Amino acid sequence: MFEFVKKKKKNGGMTYVELIVVLSIFGIMSSIVMFNYNDFQAKVDIKNLANDIALEIVKAQKSAMGGKLPPQAQVQYLLANNPDWKPSYGVYFDTSSSGQKSFDYFVDLDGDKALNDFSCSGNNECLAKIDITKGNFVSKIEAVPFAHIDRLSIIFTRPDSGAVFTKYESENTVLSSSSVQIIISSKDGSAKAKINVYSSGRIQIN
Repeated sequence: MFEFVKKKKKNGGMTYVELIVVLSIFGIMSSIVMFNYNDFQAKVDIKNLANDIALEIVKAQKSAMGGKLPPQAQVQYLLANNPDWKPSYGVYFDTSSSGQKSFDYFVDLDGDKALNDFSCSGNNECLAKIDITKGNFVSKIEAVPFAHIDRLSIIFTRPDSGAVFTKYESENTVLSSSSVQIIISSKDGSAKAKINVYSSGRIQIN
């Protein structure tokens, strides 16, 4: 009688070459995932920033339309200089430097359709300076028909819900443009968003 003995197959595990190949594939896949995540996160951050800026513009519009009075610190100045004041609020942008890292929310106390106090000391027109974080910035402002603007205020005055656009140069100029476009960019320029503000008061994010 013959007895058959099964030979056990030796399991030697992964070879060094196989291990290197697997690790290389894993590294490539991880790099792709991280790249896509960073790109996705940049787009999310820009979208959130666009929403925040649009909300501040809407806030100015609602404050004006709602007849909101300025803070107590500004009331004395208002009564002394403009007793016929109508609620007027706005948002100011400045892209004249390398990239705007903040923008201002203000009350137009003297009714000149412009921000006259850039210190935001709390005693004049500027009510708040809103910081832009994560390296994002306002990269460009254009007025239709697409004239580049470095410094701009968007202002609303009761009872009109429409927006007034003021351009800052040697002297402040109220524009007759039908709309302005605010372009914001991520730190590396990989993500952008556009905020369109129309003279009718409509605000749109693209």
